Amino acid sequence: MPFKSQLINWLQQDTSRLDALTVASTLQLNDWCLAAGFVRNLAWDKSHGFDVATPLNDLDLIYFDPDNPDEQKDKDLELQLKKLRDYPWSVKNQARMHIRNGHNPYKSTQDAMSYWPEVETAVGVRFDNKSNLELVAPFGLGSLFTNTITLNSKFSNSDEFYNRIEGKGWLTKWPNLVVVR
Repeated sequence: MPFKSQLINWLQQDTSRLDALTVASTLQLNDWCLAAGFVRNLAWDKSHGFDVATPLNDLDLIYFDPDNPDEQKDKDLELQLKKLRDYPWSVKNQARMHIRNGHNPYKSTQDAMSYWPEVETAVGVRFDNKSNLELVAPFGLGSLFTNTITLNSKFSNSDEFYNRIEGKGWLTKWPNLVVVR
């Protein structure tokens, strides 16, 4: 089964992830997706043969709204989502994240994701206008299926890359992963 079909199939079978997507979609944000560990962890769980998915410990809802980059809006959206479902929401407008990261302004959510530290983390999912699952993956999906953690060539701080791997315990949770620099 091609990577896209396989990943969508896994997402469709995960009731918690579908519920989170449904709740997130109610905000009707511009160029949004649930990304990072939301998709990556599911793929790594499946590749390791886990019967039970890793708990959703952080739901990264990202979107792109250059007309309202105020951080307070993100906090308000998190509160709004929390009232709907008590998930660990983290909402970030990618239109302002370039400032924190010292980059030129991003053009879209996908463009912002293309600067994330790990290639495998830069994958998101959302509903399209027909309520079908749509993947957002600036580097494609292949590396999610190779049990790798790959340093993004746009990310210059390799120390932070390795600190993230260690701090998040990825090699302990998913021991078949191989770090690619």
